Amino acid sequence: MSPKDLLLALVVIVVWGMNFVVIKVGLEDMPPMLLGALRFILAAFPAILFIKRPQIPLRWLLAYGLTISLGQFAFLFSAMSLGMPAGLASLVLQSQAFFTLMFAVLLLGERLHRANLFGLLVAATGLLLIGLQGDRIMTLAGFVLTIGAAAMWALGNIITRKLGKVNLVGLVVWGSLIPPLPFLALSWLLEGPEAMASALRGLGLDSILVLIYLAFGATILGYGLWSRLLSRYPASQVAPFSLLVPVVGLTSAALLLDERLSALQLLGALLVMLGLLLNVCGGWLYDRLRLARVPG
Repeated sequence: MSPKDLLLALVVIVVWGMNFVVIKVGLEDMPPMLLGALRFILAAFPAILFIKRPQIPLRWLLAYGLTISLGQFAFLFSAMSLGMPAGLASLVLQSQAFFTLMFAVLLLGERLHRANLFGLLVAATGLLLIGLQGDRIMTLAGFVLTIGAAAMWALGNIITRKLGKVNLVGLVVWGSLIPPLPFLALSWLLEGPEAMASALRGLGLDSILVLIYLAFGATILGYGLWSRLLSRYPASQVAPFSLLVPVVGLTSAALLLDERLSALQLLGALLVMLGLLLNVCGGWLYDRLRLARVPG
């Protein structure tokens, strides 16, 4: 990877890792469903005027928007509003990698390899440790909802695989047209029209900057750069960079929000990271070790 593209990869990781701190700040002044609606309105407009719609059936665009956009962020924003710390959210959400693996086996008939299974067990142990310590710095509801967000992200990944080669930026932008109305309906039903009106009336500079970051930074810039990297390099070379997202998320939350993990939660976080590493790189490492044992 060229130095320029390596820098772009690191920019994406920092933007996505900081995303969780920004969400936490946004939720201080805005209810979660309304925040989701405004995020995707800004992500869709005016970008759809300049970015071509991907050539996929409408039903698949709806499925993508309802899972990876509406489902994932309805769960995630609700989780963080109910006490899920930003740093742990960035980590637990990465369990999407294992949900994707399981859904691929169940829905696409893909095979489960030893490295994937071992990585899944290691990460599950880490998540169990984090969950058992939940009463220390997070709520059980926040933890469960974050797991739900990861599952919805994974379903979106399966839909993306079914679509095959598709412009990722176009898919994200046009898929952003789907969530706003359901988010607004959920906000009306769950948060109430008074809370919606109060949040909109009190929309200050901090909230506007949060929305700009979420819509243009984390969504359009992040996925735009990521799709550029995927178009130029093998996925196996690009995917490991995503392992750095929770590192940035945990670090930024500790520095900016003063979030701290207990000893067992820190051990759980390390196990989740190890499980993710085994899932992404385990097959390559296994092949290298097997070749090393072959007599020269």
